[in-house]
Amino acid sequence: MPETKTAGGPQGAPDLKLDLRSPLKSAKKLQSKDSSFLDGSPSELPVLEKTKGITAFQALIHLVKCNMGTGVLGLPLAVKNAGLLVGPLSLLALGFITCHCMHVLVRCAQRFCNRLNKPFMDYGDTVMHGLEASPNAWLRDHAYWGRHMVSFFLIFTQMGFCCVYIVFLADNLKQVVEAVNGTSNNCHHNETVILTPTMDSRLYMLAFLPFLMLLVLVGNLRVLSIFSMLANISMLISLIIIAQYIAQDIPDSSQLPLVTSWKTYSLFFGTAVFSFESIGLVLPLENKMKDSRRFPAILSLGMSIITVLYIGFGVLGYLRFQDDIKASITLNLPNCWLYQSVKLLYIAGILFSYTLQFYVPAEIIIPFAISRVSKRWALLLDLSIRFTMVCLTCVLAILIPRLDLVLSLVGSMSSSALALIFPPLLEISTYYSEGMSPLIIAKDVLISILGFVGFVVGTYQALDELIQPGHPVTFSNSTIFIQ
Repeated sequence: MPETKTAGGPQGAPDLKLDLRSPLKSAKKLQSKDSSFLDGSPSELPVLEKTKGITAFQALIHLVKCNMGTGVLGLPLAVKNAGLLVGPLSLLALGFITCHCMHVLVRCAQRFCNRLNKPFMDYGDTVMHGLEASPNAWLRDHAYWGRHMVSFFLIFTQMGFCCVYIVFLADNLKQVVEAVNGTSNNCHHNETVILTPTMDSRLYMLAFLPFLMLLVLVGNLRVLSIFSMLANISMLISLIIIAQYIAQDIPDSSQLPLVTSWKTYSLFFGTAVFSFESIGLVLPLENKMKDSRRFPAILSLGMSIITVLYIGFGVLGYLRFQDDIKASITLNLPNCWLYQSVKLLYIAGILFSYTLQFYVPAEIIIPFAISRVSKRWALLLDLSIRFTMVCLTCVLAILIPRLDLVLSLVGSMSSSALALIFPPLLEISTYYSEGMSPLIIAKDVLISILGFVGFVVGTYQALDELIQPGHPVTFSNSTIFIQ
């Protein structure tokens, strides 16, 4: 599709345009926000705003990098929840299915761009026009609900990511502080670190609140692109150090289960979908490519690389720490300054990424609210909404302070809808009136059912784990390093 100006942040979110805002200027501004915020890792789309077109290689780099966020750190525990055999196979299947759904979304968007003579079609508008093409009169009359539904799940997802980030920040900083007296320069000696008890992890969350309130005041995309760059650098360095560590000294794995129960598998599903959910990134990336005809091949190659990296990271992390694996693999790193610095680097990267994730729901909610009041109250209302949203994410993180369950809950409740449920239904709605093969219809229905079952079962199991008596509200953050 021809190029238009776009902007964004982490992990491929769909465009945020809503018809809730009446001023034409505001509508045009929202239409240009092709954010990339959906799987928890920062992207370069704010930087892409300055470019006139990216090469195929640059698109590939953006696609791979935008998937490497907090979700990948939870994949070793996800593999444990699925089993040493079922986990990698499920990651492979899920990678293939999500890649296919991305191709479906791109094809539908291209079709409506050509039909309506538009240069670019965002996720929400694509769903809306897909419903308008439906043979069902009721769906055609309520097509605008499709765009609002995408925006709703996008807001829910982004706020969920912000909650995940707060839990991650608190858990990792708590562990660094409690182990500081026992931290050494030797990363290869055998020891069990006895932590110095400090305050509860929920108090750490509250301690981050003032800093987050200051960060969310930044609304300029050029400044946010600097945050994105800093977050990318810190996370890349951290992931390289973690990868080289978990590939060493892998113990015997013959006793590890190959298959687990459906209850723990549902938690695997939520975490895996959380990691793969970057479907909103594909349309902005395709729009910015110099030669968009090459994008389908780049998308397939990028998702193949991501799937292989996910499988390798998840399996090696599980093999390395086995039953001791924690919700984030950073919590398993040894108690030496090298790996403590990795945690601090990731803390810095996630802190910057919070602002990028927050940008999407803020740009949907705040302009709509401001358009309803006079200019005299606009600034006060803007600040009030920002601070309220930050406090809301902090409160939710305090209520659900288990990182593994937050990952699974967000992945099951919102990411599955955007990545697995909507695209196949969109394909049926778009092409059904022109005649579709029964096999394609069956395929789309099966994928949507898979997403819906994962949505229901994953959400139920995550909530059940949270409310079950006998399950502690928080998990241990102790650092145990045994070679």
